Amino acid sequence: MVNYRYTMNKLLLSVFSCLLLSLYAPAQTTRYIVRLKDKGNSPYSFTTPLSFLSQRAIDRRIRYALLPDSTDLPVTPSYISQLRSIPNVTVLNVSRWLNAVSVQTTDPAALNSISALPFVQSVSGLASRNNGSGRISRNKFAPEEEIVPLPPVTAKQAELQDNYFNYGSNSLNEIRLHNGEFLHNIGLRGQGMQIALLDGGFFNYTGLKAFDSANANGQILGTWDFVAREQSVTEDHPHGMQCLSTIAANIPGQFVGKAPKASFWLFRTEDVSSEFPIEEFNWVCGAERADSCGADIISSSLGYYDFDNAAYNYTYSQLDGNTTLAAKGADLAAKKGILVFNSVGNEGGNAWNYLVTPSDGDSVVAVGAVSAAGVVGNFSSYGPSGDGQVKPDMASVGVAALVQTSSNTIGASNGTSFACPNMAGLGSLLWQAFPEFNNMKIVRVLRESGNKYSSPDNRTGYGIPDMKKAFATLLTEYASSTATVSSCVASLTWNSKDMGAMRYEIERKAPGESVFSKVGDLAAQTGNQITARSYTYTHSLAGLSPGTVSYRIRQIIDTSAAGFTAVYIDTASTSVEAACLTFADPLTELLVLQPNPVSGSFVTLRVQTPDAIPSLPVRVTDALGRVVWQQEFSKAPGLKTIDIPLNGLQKAQYFVSIYAGKRLLRSLPLIRL
Repeated sequence: MVNYRYTMNKLLLSVFSCLLLSLYAPAQTTRYIVRLKDKGNSPYSFTTPLSFLSQRAIDRRIRYALLPDSTDLPVTPSYISQLRSIPNVTVLNVSRWLNAVSVQTTDPAALNSISALPFVQSVSGLASRNNGSGRISRNKFAPEEEIVPLPPVTAKQAELQDNYFNYGSNSLNEIRLHNGEFLHNIGLRGQGMQIALLDGGFFNYTGLKAFDSANANGQILGTWDFVAREQSVTEDHPHGMQCLSTIAANIPGQFVGKAPKASFWLFRTEDVSSEFPIEEFNWVCGAERADSCGADIISSSLGYYDFDNAAYNYTYSQLDGNTTLAAKGADLAAKKGILVFNSVGNEGGNAWNYLVTPSDGDSVVAVGAVSAAGVVGNFSSYGPSGDGQVKPDMASVGVAALVQTSSNTIGASNGTSFACPNMAGLGSLLWQAFPEFNNMKIVRVLRESGNKYSSPDNRTGYGIPDMKKAFATLLTEYASSTATVSSCVASLTWNSKDMGAMRYEIERKAPGESVFSKVGDLAAQTGNQITARSYTYTHSLAGLSPGTVSYRIRQIIDTSAAGFTAVYIDTASTSVEAACLTFADPLTELLVLQPNPVSGSFVTLRVQTPDAIPSLPVRVTDALGRVVWQQEFSKAPGLKTIDIPLNGLQKAQYFVSIYAGKRLLRSLPLIRL
């Protein structure tokens, strides 16, 4: 007897099993990468680069002496035309760096026709069918989308707190982790820098308050969707919009991004509904677009290691910076002079544990996540890379990071996706200050400024960069000085970068001395923006023993009491001749303070010169370089006496600087008793 109930149960089980298999079995491959053999018969030439690169991209190559190579030339147009002419083939995206084309087709005959073309090297699968495959999609960006709304900002939290920007307490805590407000305060806010973001969409960025300034000022330079192959990126996933907000936001008292004056290219390369290597190919195409547009920086909060079809999965050893499509593209972007930042991944709490590609690229800055207090996020991926490189390279705020939400509020969210643009924004400010240096020097200095540089680990790499320290390092590498002698007077000339709030101290080590002693100081020229400038300081050598005299320049880059920072930018030497041994100091005879030290209400400055001086500025500064009194005079030939009032000055050491026009004649120490 047949057991119909048992038979029906078996049938239902069989049908259910088939449904499960249809949900999880790899779907038919529909998208392919066509690799080409060459770029033969190309109409493009290195002699006419403007036909395929913007002037800004060309200028970057010239500035950093980057030699063009075959990867700069576009794919031969006739090759693309022949691919398009094959029935049932859609050309998706084209990569000049990889000399490859992504195509879509379900026609086996079309694949045979592609393979038969004489210029085709190989055809291999990149992805299965777009959506509708029955696959149950996972949340690609978890846990990042779990945004916690923040309470309204109080008036006290929104105080300016001696900074250029009115950050509000939450933004201030984020940027203070890196001393980043120092860069803002000296005029570095991203002006003139271009940042390309590669992501899964920039939902409604045109209508959210964090981007009011960027939209109004035309800071969004262009967009492109490499998935849908269209211009608009506002209707897609909000992840890229959130990442953009960490750099571009400008809501006084609530949320200020790391480089709110920068300009941006927004490229959607990620298909959030699936995970296939075609998104790596899109990533490379996005990086190429950033290059050709002239972007300085790429910020990418994307990463890959496993795919919807496990046949495409990477092993840990393959994340060696040289194997994956994305890593090859990222390193090529760096080779073109672009500074590339990529999130290290959110795999620290799962079985994979390690970093994702393209953060494994050896020229890529892989960024891990910490809180505003510097505590590493447990989700932040571990290094090193598959070939043993220190990864991540550094860390920034990605734990409870401030982000713009889709509902037009400000929230906090977790993810290395936010640590990456936070660091990219700060990196852009540093490079803004020193465009003379190439991308890899900026990377080196960022690493060296990390709090774990001497003992890097696999959680935050070289640690949390200190932007003031990084600025000081680049300043010392930029600055230069020379010393010359004429008539027993040394002239010290130097080049540096400064702004009005900074100052210089000059120290001397005379023949027979073992240490430097301060002999004068000089206030920086006025201005609220870091600018390259030159200075000359003169100093008498009369009365010194013959030999080598050295002058050392100390630049005070932060004169505030809380953040006082000075750095020795250069040393120059010259010789004291025997003839100077018997000379009186001509400047001492001509410029005298009487009495000194002084306890009265004024001190008299005696200035005697054989010539007239139409402009004779006199300035008194304290030991921190702050001007406490200044006035401009003029004098006829001969002697002029000037009474300098001292009422209100504390008992301390001061410096009286006398100028002829803009040239410093002498800086005399003054003791107030």
